[in-house]
Amino acid sequence: MKDRKVWKKRLYKDRFLYMMLAPVLAFFFIWHYIPMWGARIAFQDIRYIGDNVWVGFKHFRLLFSSPVFTRVFFNTIIISAMKIGFFFPLPILLAFMINEVRSRPFRKALQSVIYIPHFLSWVVISGIFISLLSSPGGAVNQVILFFGGKPVPFMTSSSHIRWVFVASEIWRSIGWDSILYIAAINSIALELYDAATVDGASRFQQALRITLPSIMPTVITVFILNLGFFMNAGFDQVFNMMNDAVINHVDIIDTYVYRIGLQKGNFSLGTAAGLFKGVIGLFLILSTDRISRKISGEGVW
Repeated sequence: MKDRKVWKKRLYKDRFLYMMLAPVLAFFFIWHYIPMWGARIAFQDIRYIGDNVWVGFKHFRLLFSSPVFTRVFFNTIIISAMKIGFFFPLPILLAFMINEVRSRPFRKALQSVIYIPHFLSWVVISGIFISLLSSPGGAVNQVILFFGGKPVPFMTSSSHIRWVFVASEIWRSIGWDSILYIAAINSIALELYDAATVDGASRFQQALRITLPSIMPTVITVFILNLGFFMNAGFDQVFNMMNDAVINHVDIIDTYVYRIGLQKGNFSLGTAAGLFKGVIGLFLILSTDRISRKISGEGVW
């Protein structure tokens, strides 16, 4: 009874925060939780007239026996691994660099500039990169030709297109993703730095011994959440930059689901592929959280 009164008191005290949170909860409930009920068609044959027929794991067996799905599965893993491996440390480094900027106006201007790309859609970003990297008339290839080199078909070369994905992801998201780390750095007690300065520690030593350990819980949490989205290799990005010349190397599960489920109308097979991707993401985030708790004592919750 006492706990219930305490809970009601806290709820009333923070009522305005919960009111602000309500639209977000409604969004996720409507667009993420209610559609889960439709995932059952992965185990059914759809009948437009009459009831659907329960077929068990038929569509999953078709999925796993398909060489096309095997290819898109490995494409998804490769592209996601490249993005996380090369992108994840960069927002942390950027946050450290911004923290070292002493001029407050310059820091604000710098942050504003690096945040802007996040608000551009992948349609716009894809157009920018296609214009820059097209062969032979793109700006980058014009520079290469100016210095006597040969034009590089970045957008139609299977050995370059995945790196274009990584580069465009970095350009778009590095500033925005650094916000969490900047906030974590700003929450560190200034007394720690003052004491380190008195002891003669350099800025690099302070960053290594104070800043990095202090933001490590944030780093671990973000890393675990990123692994939870590991199988989301970026539908918008891939869909807008993909072309027939490189489709075999960049076709991912999300574009496969779009093509099979929406364009070809095989809703059951497309749902099976999406459900398979979701199960892997859930397994990754739970297993990573458990490993992190055993090693560092920190997890998502």
